[in-house]
Amino acid sequence: MSAELEREIRRRRAFAIISHPDAGKTTMTEKLLLFGGAIQLAGAVKAKKSQQSARSDWMSIEKERGISVSTAVMSFEYRDLALNLLDTPGHNDFSEDTFRTLTAVDSVLMVIDAAKGVETQTRRLLEVCRLKRTPVITFINKLDLDAMEPMDILDNLEKELGMQTTPFTWPIGMGPDFKGVYDLRDKTVNFYLAAARGRRNEREILHTLDGPEAEELLGKHRKQLVDEIELLQGAASPWDETAFLRGQLTPVFFGSALNNFGVKELLDCFCDLAPPPQPRETLARIVMPEEEKFSGFVFKIQANMDKNHRDRMAFLRVCSGTFRRGMKIVHVRTGKELQVRNAMTFLARGRSIVEEAYPGDIIGIPNHGTIRIADTFTEGEVLQFTGVPSFAPELFRRVRLRDPMKAKQLQKGLEQVCEEGAAQLFRPLIGSDYIVGALGALQFEVIEARLRDEYTVDAAFEGMALQVCRWVSFDKPELRRTFENAYTKDLFQDGAGNLCLLTETRFRAEYIAEKNPGVRLTTTVELH
Repeated sequence: MSAELEREIRRRRAFAIISHPDAGKTTMTEKLLLFGGAIQLAGAVKAKKSQQSARSDWMSIEKERGISVSTAVMSFEYRDLALNLLDTPGHNDFSEDTFRTLTAVDSVLMVIDAAKGVETQTRRLLEVCRLKRTPVITFINKLDLDAMEPMDILDNLEKELGMQTTPFTWPIGMGPDFKGVYDLRDKTVNFYLAAARGRRNEREILHTLDGPEAEELLGKHRKQLVDEIELLQGAASPWDETAFLRGQLTPVFFGSALNNFGVKELLDCFCDLAPPPQPRETLARIVMPEEEKFSGFVFKIQANMDKNHRDRMAFLRVCSGTFRRGMKIVHVRTGKELQVRNAMTFLARGRSIVEEAYPGDIIGIPNHGTIRIADTFTEGEVLQFTGVPSFAPELFRRVRLRDPMKAKQLQKGLEQVCEEGAAQLFRPLIGSDYIVGALGALQFEVIEARLRDEYTVDAAFEGMALQVCRWVSFDKPELRRTFENAYTKDLFQDGAGNLCLLTETRFRAEYIAEKNPGVRLTTTVELH
């Protein structure tokens, strides 16, 4: 391994931010960019005409509603580290995009609402992290509002997530009296001063809790803070780096992302704690980041990031070696060689040409319809990275086109939007309907809005009796023809050409499986 590659690998950190909706995840993303120097003014997340929309929310519907519906990729530097931050959708309806994003990172920053504790979506996402043994760093947000007691929050985390917790900072006051945080590592008081909306705060740092200055700044909170620190020394779990890297223990930080309280302490500690790029599994072997040969996999596809150019971008996680502009790489699934001259790096919608990229980096490769989610690229070796999932949708709608003259635009729009993975497109073996399947109802609203906004297509989504999707595979190839003849009206093909069974009830799916030994019906499929 060259000295340059070794140095660049050590500098990289690839991480995702996850949370339940409205816990403050996108606000945290903005503030990390602010403190990292990537932006000079953080945009407000709420959708008000008098405010900016969040920098990481670039779709029209995101700006209108003040929510994130697609993973945003942002790269910036801080403390001589190259940070690749992925802001995931918090809304449950878009959880499949988040699940796939978690396959492309080496650590996770989890944002928790201090008033609500662990919520449903957080619990589901942590299950994915636990399966992959992904290290998790926790930020307890919104301490400037009414909240649970800090000790109760730690207890809630341990009970709900099954993880040990080690606090690294501790809040000074709560609600309107929230003054700052005490850094338990270096034993300093970080007392925050007010700042203009969206800008960085000034801090006053004390290196002792004794003396008149501490008394003046902290007032009634000083004695309570001293007592709580003393209690923590005996009650909190000691820091264990090995347990953290295995996903069994999480360091905990307290603060308010909106007011910037505790964000810098979090970012500084994150740089110290988060692991550099890790080895990646393939069907054939484990790929080490320090290998000289380039390899990477696609975990996300996004259409129309720039509406003027009608572009499609494949987001690729570099797993090993060095990517250099103009180099030739092999698209393993098709076997074709591709020379990449215009790969991109991102700051949300902003982009710039990549000259070089290293393990842990996220780069965008222009996609002309040939690249799919989970595709692998190498310098020639036949590899397939594993663990990129697709889940069976639970809601189905038939697409009705209001203007028949727009049929081609509809087909193009549906194919491009659904190939991003947030929803799935199905075509019946017999018939010409377009059926869209999704995990949540909001996805249909997003697709309808994007078809109208990005493809000038006016389409409606009609409800259907279908409720169950199963991917179909066969122990013996000769079983397929018989099965298709028997259940033609129930069979569809998804966007990748896989055979699927769509039915009204789970009972019917189970009945068909029981009547057809050698035919396997599954609720998930690993993308290849």
